[in-house]
Order: sequence, then structure tokens, then C-alpha cells
Amino acid sequence: MTKALIVIDIQNDFCPGGALAVAGGDEIVPSVNALMAEFPAVILTQDWHPAGHSSFASSHEGATAFSTTEMPYGTQVLWPDHCVQGSEGAAFHPALDTDRADLIIRKGMNPAIDSYSAFFENDHQTPTGLEGYLRTRGLTDLTLVGLATDFCVNFSAVDAARLGFAVTVRQDMCRGIDMEGSLTAALAGMREAGVTVA
Repeated sequence: MTKALIVIDIQNDFCPGGALAVAGGDEIVPSVNALMAEFPAVILTQDWHPAGHSSFASSHEGATAFSTTEMPYGTQVLWPDHCVQGSEGAAFHPALDTDRADLIIRKGMNPAIDSYSAFFENDHQTPTGLEGYLRTRGLTDLTLVGLATDFCVNFSAVDAARLGFAVTVRQDMCRGIDMEGSLTAALAGMREAGVTVA
């Protein structure tokens, strides 16, 4: 009973037709649903931004989507507006089996800081509360699936490994954005951090 499946951000805005669509993002849903049956605990994460979030290009005059800016916590990619709280884009993909979720972690709610990781905001210090939940339940072996491989899955997996969890990323049930080699770099970084990329 130490195993948990963490399903990262399978939301409408990250699937084809969404504001920040990941190619093939919807293809993984049936496999993810089937995989849930193998785990005693299932946790879903959900990007949940207030309108006008500081990580949106539209919040910076003259900025274009996918450019970068410097924030107090480091370099930030500026994204198209996406996963705005309560919007259809922020909703889970309709085919995702959300009934199996023991917990839903919402992230990116602080308008001043983005949050890729399921464990910390992008300052790498402000916790989401997920670590405490897992430890309280004795869940030590984590398998991660979802969107996108090179951003939220990557940051979540590396943080989990640094926190001492045993971490596996199921690459067949993830899809990446791959901005300028970000996917290759993310896979290498995860392996370096001790994550099993299966």
C-alpha cells in the first residue's frame, strides 16, 4: 500500500484544441484510466491560475507567448493564457476518470509565481502540501503520468526524487511540449536526479 499514481494536469487547455495544447495530450487518457486500477492511491494535479497570472504573456506589455522574462525566483516562460480558474480550459479532460482520485492538488494559484511542480511553486520553497499528504499516508513509491513531460511532469518528478521518494515516470503515458530541446534535457535531468524513466 505504499504506491501512488500521480496524474499531472490532464486538462482541456493542455489537450488538442486547448489554449496550450500538447500534441497527442488526449491520447494518453484511456491508458491512464486503466493504470489507475493498479494503484491503491491516485492523486490528480490541476493547473489553476487566477486571471491575469504573472506567467501569462498577456500580463506583460509587448511580450509574446513562449518568450521569457526574469522573475524574483528566476527565468519564467511566458505562456498563453491557460487553465484560468473555473474555465472550461482548466477542467479535467472529460474522459479522465476523476472519480478514482483520492486527492486533487491545485497549483499555480498565487498570481505572482508559477507552479510547474506538484510539490513546490517555482521558487522551489513554497510547498503545495502534497509531500505531507503522501508521508502521512505512507506513500513512498510514486509513478507519474500526464502533461507535459518536459515541464510539470519533469519538475514534479525531480522534486519527488529530491524529497526521497522512489519515482518512476511512465513516458508512454506522458506527452511533451519540446521547446528548443526541452524534452531531451528534461529526460536527462530526471534520470540524473534518480528518476526511473520507463
